[in-house]
This record gives sequence, C-alpha cells and structure tokens, in this order.
Amino acid sequence: MPSRVRARLRAALVTAVATSATAVALSPAESQPAKTAPVFEQQVLFRASQDPGYACFRIPAIVKTKDGTLLAFAEGRVLNCGDAADIDIVLKRSTDGGRTWGPLQVVNEGGGDTHGNPAPIVDRETGRILLAETYNTGRTDSGSCSVPCDRTPHLQYSDDDGRTWSRPRDLSGSILPPNWNSWYATGPVHGIQLTKGKHAGRLVFGVNTETWDGSRVTANHAALIVSDDGGDNWRIGATDSWPISAADGTFRQKPSEVTLTERADGTILISGREQDGTDLGHRAQTYSSDGGDSFTGPFRDLPDLYTPQVQGATLRLGDRILLSAPGDPDRRRTMMIRSSYDGGAGWDSVDRGKVVTTDWSGYSDMVDIDASTVGLMYEGGAVDARDEIRFARFNEDWLGPRRGPDPTTPDLAIGAPRATVLGGPEVTDGVLGNALQFDGDDDAVRLPYRTSLPLGTREFTVSLFFRYSATSGEQPFLWMGGIGASQPQVWLRGEPGNDRVRALITTREGFGTVRTSSVWAGGAANDGQWHHLALRRGGGRLTLFLDGRAISTTDVPGSVSRNSPFGVHIGQRMDSRAFLTGAIDDVRVWNRALGDEELSAAALRATPREKVNTRDTVLWLPMDQVG
Repeated sequence: MPSRVRARLRAALVTAVATSATAVALSPAESQPAKTAPVFEQQVLFRASQDPGYACFRIPAIVKTKDGTLLAFAEGRVLNCGDAADIDIVLKRSTDGGRTWGPLQVVNEGGGDTHGNPAPIVDRETGRILLAETYNTGRTDSGSCSVPCDRTPHLQYSDDDGRTWSRPRDLSGSILPPNWNSWYATGPVHGIQLTKGKHAGRLVFGVNTETWDGSRVTANHAALIVSDDGGDNWRIGATDSWPISAADGTFRQKPSEVTLTERADGTILISGREQDGTDLGHRAQTYSSDGGDSFTGPFRDLPDLYTPQVQGATLRLGDRILLSAPGDPDRRRTMMIRSSYDGGAGWDSVDRGKVVTTDWSGYSDMVDIDASTVGLMYEGGAVDARDEIRFARFNEDWLGPRRGPDPTTPDLAIGAPRATVLGGPEVTDGVLGNALQFDGDDDAVRLPYRTSLPLGTREFTVSLFFRYSATSGEQPFLWMGGIGASQPQVWLRGEPGNDRVRALITTREGFGTVRTSSVWAGGAANDGQWHHLALRRGGGRLTLFLDGRAISTTDVPGSVSRNSPFGVHIGQRMDSRAFLTGAIDDVRVWNRALGDEELSAAALRATPREKVNTRDTVLWLPMDQVG
C-alpha cells in the first residue's frame, strides 16, 4: 500500500483510535492476595484493527527517556505478517508511565523494503535517544529473506524526546565486516548505557550474524556493538563465533537476539535465544566484565530454563533480574516473568514464574517505569501470538516475594541431589514400602538438571510401579527430555481413553532428521492396583514391559536428548498441561539395556539397594518420603 494512502487512513481514524485515553483492558492470568497493593494492568497497544494501514504488528522494543517518556517501538508490517516484506518502524509515546498512549508515528518507512529490528538506547547524559535498526530488500509475499540475505545496519536519533527523528545513516562501514554476509540483526530489544566503572556512559546493544561461503552458511556470530562518544561512532566489541559442523550441518550452539542487563557489580549479563544448536536448551547466556569489549567465556545453554525458540528480554529490578519470555518449552504461549536472585546464574523454574497470560505469546521487552514498577511490551493473542502487541504495568508486589525451598525426595543415584516435590503429593502405601500419591492438579516430582541425566544415543532402561483408576485424560508417569513433535524425548504414560499404556521416544540426528518410535500395551491398567512398567532401548529394539508382558518394536537411531530444553518429571508432562491422578513407586533409569531377568518386578523387589545403585544408575527415586 503506498505511503500516502496509509497516511490518509491514519488521519481519518486518528481521533477514533490513536489518541484514546485507555486501550482495550485485559485481565491478568491470575490474581494475587492484596497484601501490599500488587498492581497489574494491561492494554492492547498495537493491533491492525485499531491502527489502520497495517496487516500486522510485531517485534516490540521499549525505553524510558531522560524526561520519563515511554517510547514503544514495533514493526508495522504493511502487506502481511511475514518477516521480509514491506515493513515500517513505528512508535507510540506515553507521558504518564504507560497508562495512556499517543498516536502512532512512523519513525522509518520501509517503502516496500524491510526496515525493522528496532534496538533503542537512551543516552542519560545528553537525553538523545538512538535507534539501531536493520534493512533488507523487501518481498511481496510472506516468505523469509533469501539466503544470503542483504541485511545492513542503520541508525537514527531523536533529540526532542522521540517526537521527531533524524534521517537514517548506514553503519555498515563500522559494524558490518565482510564475513558477516548472510544474516544480520540488531536487537531486537532495548540496548543499555553502562553506569559503573571506567566504561560508565558507554552505549551497548547486541547483534547476531551469519557467514556465507558462497554455497552455505558456515558460522554464526553473537556480538556486542559499543560507542564511547554518544553514538557518533560505533565498533564491534565482544564476539562469540560458532562454526557449523562440516559432518552434519549442525551448530553446537547458535545464540541470537541477545538482551543485555548491567548487574550490580558492573558486569553485563548477556542472555540470548538459542536457535537450534545441538546443546540442550532454548536460551544461552554469558557475561562481559570489561564493558562489552569481550565475553568472559562462550555462551552456554541453560537446559532447564524452559522457553520455546523465541526472543526474550531481561531487566534489573532491585535485587533481582527479570526475564520475560513464554514458559511453554515447545510453543509460543504462556508469557511469564521469571526472576534471578544471583545475577543470572540461576533462574526461577516455570512453576515459580509469574504468569502474565496463558494466551499465545512471543517477543517482548521491558522497561523500568519507576523504582518498583515495570512495563512489559509483548506479542500476544487468543488465536496467534502475532494478533497484537500488548503493554502491561506491574509492580514488584505483584511478582511476589522469593519463594522458599520446596520439599524434596531422595534420588539414590550416585552423587545425585534430592528431587523437588511440587504441589503436595501424599505418602501412601507402595510396592517396595511407601509411594507418592498425586492429585492430578499440580502434584509432581521434578529432578534438578545435571549432566548425567540426558541419555543421548545410548541404550537405556526405565522402570517404575504405578497405580491409578482414572478413566479419561492423559496420565503421565515419567517424562525425560523435551516435548512436541520435533524435540527429543522419552515418556511413559497411561491413556485410559485409548485403553492402553504407551511409551514413546523421539530422536534427532544430523541437521534436521527427526524420528519417533512408539510402543504400547493393550489395556489401560487403570484398575486401582499396582502394576510394573518398564521401557528398554537396546539391540535395535524398543521394548515395553507391562507386568512382565513384553511388546517390542523397531528402535530409531539418534539422540533422545538434544537441541531442546531438558527436564525429568514424574507425574507431570514437561509443559505442565497434564498431571497424573494416581500413585508412583520406585522410579529407576539405567544407561544400559537390562536383561529380562534383572528387569522383572520380582528381581527389583529382591535385589539389595547396594547391588543396584551402581555407576550405570542414572536416577533412582524410591518415592517413599517427602522432607
């Protein structure tokens, strides 16, 4: 659509939609007791039906100016919701802490090309707002930019609190070296100005790029871009490069879309989206202790920080650092805020995160409105995460205080920490002593991540006892790995609706080969009695044992723990969308294929613990106590 037509449409409806005092109100996903006045309120900020001339809005970024004005940026996608068509960078301003917003402004018009990936930074010394952004030639369909993509970085600035903006200037000569020639992306998220140490005043934002050798992508780079003169000149700082494997075309890690936070000690936490590297996890992070000139080490993945493959944002709030990102490990839904109380070394698990919405949700950014109030700008929708961009205001009281330690139950594997007990399962009578009874609502046992848990390509054996009488729903017994159609995983569950007990493994091999093998025993075994269940991978077969009866199918090659987030859950699906109503006793996993005799229920009952708990025991949960 020509720009003059879009301008007329905006002018015709500006009174009706753009200057409205309050946008559509949405309710928070959960309420909090009114102990110390928790605050949560949100509204729709960008949506095609209220902001004419655009088919879709995506890629939020937000900052607070020196004068206290909030500047909310987004990509206004003209033709469709694709990533590489006609895209403008648009803006709305708020002078009252995000309660009301002014009309939509076009900061940078694509004119048929893609002008996007906003990464705004505020210079607190001068008040200037700088906006890093990326261009590429636009398409007329919704396809992605062809590889290699002609992406180039640009910069604009505003000296009047975001009301008007300079003409863009090309930064390719200073921050686009010749070998970053396949992909280039600024942000998309706010950058930072350092406040501590000898680099105080430095401006920093993140980029991710790729190298093309004429026939394929050969390397991925995550880097910091820095300026020490208020944004007049920029240079490449810390860089972490990962080559592609010549053998199978995979990356071990592929960090991208990094978000930055200055910690209390002046070091920078750099947290990024992990885009399909073979290491476990969908988020990776590292640090810089010299103002962004170098990283303290390579990015490392966080296997038990559950997110889908998606951008996220971090922000310091008092003694904690916040992370905004969806909490579903497979799909872009359930936006939540998680906290770190140790500078990013550890993060809240999903059960401790504060849910913003259970709707579909995607990219996000955060801003400090005042000392205790945060603004969250995020993609969300009841049907699709790209339906609209929302703005939420919340305070630290809404987040709640740090939760104390959860109860635990022993893991007898050598060197293993105790497992976390969630909800409130009760101790009941079991097969080998006591067992744990789960209520089907929120009861579960979850193991803390350790490097010995992932089973990889090895043979293995799983054994447990279960008892349940549910006649419907999915009844998860054990879950190891990821979730969804393409993430490596191992699980065993009851399926009373299909009158069966079933086990499944999904594997990955090479760049994109995903295989699944599933085996089941007829009869749901939901008679309220104890049953023994085992799964063995070995000798090219996947075999399920139900009370000694063996059902076997062909194994599939590849790893059952790669690329995805990783968790071990008892009585719970990894994404918390199904819980067991029943009891579990004596869960064991070995990293070898046990023989039929040693795997029998009688042998498990009779063998002394000291003879079973050997180096090949991956986990052993007696499930007989909670403490």
